[in-house]
Amino acid sequence: MRRRQFIAGLGSAAAWSLAARAQQADRVRRIGVLISLNENDPEGQRRYSAFTQALGDSGWTDGRNAHMDLRWGGVDNSRIRALAQELVGLQPDIILTNGTAATVALQRETRTIPVVFTGVRDPVASGIVPRLDRPIGNATGFATFEGSMGGRWLELLSETVPGLKRAAIIFNPDTATANASTFMPSFERTARSLKVEPIIAHVHSDGEIETAIIALGREPQGGLVVIPDGFMTTHHASLISAAARNNVPAVYSQSFFARDGGLLSYGVDLVDIWRRAAAYVDRILRGAKPGDLPVLFPAKFEMVVNLKTAKALSLAVPQSILLRADEVIQ
Repeated sequence: MRRRQFIAGLGSAAAWSLAARAQQADRVRRIGVLISLNENDPEGQRRYSAFTQALGDSGWTDGRNAHMDLRWGGVDNSRIRALAQELVGLQPDIILTNGTAATVALQRETRTIPVVFTGVRDPVASGIVPRLDRPIGNATGFATFEGSMGGRWLELLSETVPGLKRAAIIFNPDTATANASTFMPSFERTARSLKVEPIIAHVHSDGEIETAIIALGREPQGGLVVIPDGFMTTHHASLISAAARNNVPAVYSQSFFARDGGLLSYGVDLVDIWRRAAAYVDRILRGAKPGDLPVLFPAKFEMVVNLKTAKALSLAVPQSILLRADEVIQ
């Protein structure tokens, strides 16, 4: 009798264990998201949409087995820090973020909640992870641009603009100092090799964007290199418009600039990065440790050429550029 009771007890324990695991698997997971763009920014919406769609393909649906705590920080570092603190206070299961400033802000608030980052320039130099192959701590994710891209953008500009004499690299020092320090050495080296005068244009507003581009356009054979910068993304319409009005050819790091009227873009497909980030979020929610997942680099780059803009600038885009382009806007 006692043996039968013992066996029955084992069966009950096993059933309880299975039920407990099923309940744990079925519980709603809280996913924090901190985006360093404005809520009405179409590019931010595209990236977030790509992430949620890929997350859905992995079996996580907002309102069913996941709850998304979404915050838009814009390019205000004080707001980003406040939102990072707010998200950590909600005690989500995991937090997705983009950009160095937002990721560093989260690292200041928590060393236990898993963090998956996107768009971080140099995670090791930024102090986010100690190493790339095995981050060890609570954060892992996707780095983006290599320093050599600064020179690559200038080479593309020189190839597109015959007789280029001056090139300005434009950014907001409050939001892109780390990015600028990454790209500046290769930009300046390439400028010397091409005998192009390098110019640094610091801007903080639409008015300063206009002023910098007017100055660049006063003489012919000048051009513009726009590096990755949340501020420039937010103010991209003003930037593209000022370049067009002042006949200044520009090369951009993100494809939507060219699709919205910029001359040429070359860089990482950031939407693809956000899709890939969903796979890391899925793996961590299913038990993987972020410290065991290596920091990954871009797998997809894209070049977009806007021939309508080239025509307006009286530029004949060389065949060497057109053959390498992933998209040509007629």
